[in-house]
Amino acid sequence: MSCLSAVAVASSASSVLANGSPTPVAAVVAKKGASAARIADKIAQCEREGKLFFSFEYFPPKTDTGVSNLYERVERMAAYEPLFCDMTWGAGGSTSDLTLELVGNIQQFLGLDVMMHLTCTNMPAGKVVMGLEGAKARGCRNILALRGDPPAGKEWSKCDDGFEHATDLVRFIREKFGDYFSIGVAGYPEGHPSGYLDGKLTLEQEMAFLKDKVDAGADFIITQMFYDVENFLQWVSSCRAAGINVPILPGILPIQNYGGFKRMTGFCKTMIPPAVEARMEELKDDEAAVKEYGITLGVEMCKRMIASKLVLGLHFYTLNLEKSVLSIVERLHLVPMTEAIRALPWRPSTASEKRRGTEDVRPIFWSNRPKSYIKRTSEWDNFPNGRWGVSESPAFGDISHHHLAGSGGVTPELKQAQLQMWGEPRSVADVEEVFVRFLEGNIKRLPWTESDVLSPETGTIQGPLKWLNKHGVLTINSQPRVNGAPSSDKCFGWGDKHGFVYQKAYLEFFASEKIVDALFAHASAFPSLSMYAARADLSAPIRSNVSDTRSSRANAVTWGVFPDAELVQPTVVDPTAFKAWREEAFDIWTQVWASCTPDSSPARQVLQQIHDTYYLINIVDNDYVAGDIFRIFTSIFSEL
Repeated sequence: MSCLSAVAVASSASSVLANGSPTPVAAVVAKKGASAARIADKIAQCEREGKLFFSFEYFPPKTDTGVSNLYERVERMAAYEPLFCDMTWGAGGSTSDLTLELVGNIQQFLGLDVMMHLTCTNMPAGKVVMGLEGAKARGCRNILALRGDPPAGKEWSKCDDGFEHATDLVRFIREKFGDYFSIGVAGYPEGHPSGYLDGKLTLEQEMAFLKDKVDAGADFIITQMFYDVENFLQWVSSCRAAGINVPILPGILPIQNYGGFKRMTGFCKTMIPPAVEARMEELKDDEAAVKEYGITLGVEMCKRMIASKLVLGLHFYTLNLEKSVLSIVERLHLVPMTEAIRALPWRPSTASEKRRGTEDVRPIFWSNRPKSYIKRTSEWDNFPNGRWGVSESPAFGDISHHHLAGSGGVTPELKQAQLQMWGEPRSVADVEEVFVRFLEGNIKRLPWTESDVLSPETGTIQGPLKWLNKHGVLTINSQPRVNGAPSSDKCFGWGDKHGFVYQKAYLEFFASEKIVDALFAHASAFPSLSMYAARADLSAPIRSNVSDTRSSRANAVTWGVFPDAELVQPTVVDPTAFKAWREEAFDIWTQVWASCTPDSSPARQVLQQIHDTYYLINIVDNDYVAGDIFRIFTSIFSEL
């Protein structure tokens, strides 16, 4: 919602809550073994440590393509480490199924704590309970309890077994679920649009209603959008004087365009400071200038609120857009731009408290497809903690059954978008060109990647990777060697501060049998290299230069050393896991890329040929001090 009173004004005017993230002093990132957290507890931690945080709000899109694009946007914004994000709930529960799906997937696959909006207007108690139980089943522990607006074209009404006010909903949640949920409620610094501004309620009466919501069990308050900072600060002081002492997060809606600004402020009856109104009238015909002014105004507003010491967190209504919000966050220096803030090289899932809470190591094969890995291991009863160990252990479960999670290709629209990205190759050379264009940034993702955000460390070896692909080595995963980089390093760092991180150079690629034969023929001249190669044919043996005594061991390829802590090794090469991964990796040629192309087309034939005849190879250079994983290719290319 860009208006807390209007849960479904229209998709463009729906309110959206967001993910909060800490100040530059020390980012509050997910710790090792992260799981679903109560936002109230995270805010309390920030209060104790004096850390500023921020959060983002999103709303459920209306189309499948919109949903897919939202996941990509949330994933990109998650890199800024907001404290939480929230997802709106359509009036009368109109988007309840999609809201629940988005909440669950964002927690499980994108590793953010999510707060779910829940309205009670035109909602029987049974449907409210279904929403709460659905949130709990998905590991969500945070609810924004709202009265909400009726569905479009309907009058507000209280169901016979429903709730009349948000206070009733808060009280019901506390009575039925105890402290399981952290509960947020709405606050209106300028009065509810149907409240005292129309003479129906006084400011004192609205303040009393807000206190009732807090007394009923609300943990924090998120405000309606506003542009009058002085009025907001005065209202916060009034709340404190009235005995309302829970955290108050200001709701900030960056101005995106003149028309949207007029619609939203008109609908929400927002007070517009004369200087803001005059400036908007002056710029209204220049869309770029309006957007830049919206960013500048947002920064100024936030600075004044931070300086007041009355707020510790900022809540941004994104309207499912990212650039203006992230520009404000960057200009406020809320996220360190020169040091790492990742807890691990991959984002821990926050969807389950019982299962993934101890997970801190994964096979490197799914680095670019973490959603697929999470889906494949979602039913495990236990997860590796500290060491991968023996992957055949029954505690780890089975990863042989695979789903092409996150690969898309479900709807005709998504298939068409993928076909536009990857095209219809008529030769192997055309396929090689697609891989090169991806590394150059001209294609946003390959079929083997779930994100359109290229890892910064890939840029450090971009030249050699392009060279390999131009010679028929189709790379899908890689990392350079790192020998003791500070854990705060912006490119390679992760984990607690004052530590050091290491990684072995790693390459994973598809290549012809001729290239694979040459690699193994030259392997003895490069003893620091460990190689595994497999065909799509599951009955074909896996080729390796690793001795039988080491053939089933996991090989740590990333690790970190931190003060007063055990060594952490978050990624490994595991031979048994490679057998499961190779099936998925080969199926992507046919079930994802080729499935987008016309039947019996030359493109299908080329892609099927690669699937049938190429090898999937991974190479680890165990010399992380002075090794050169690319040197062996110089030898074989000159020979070939």
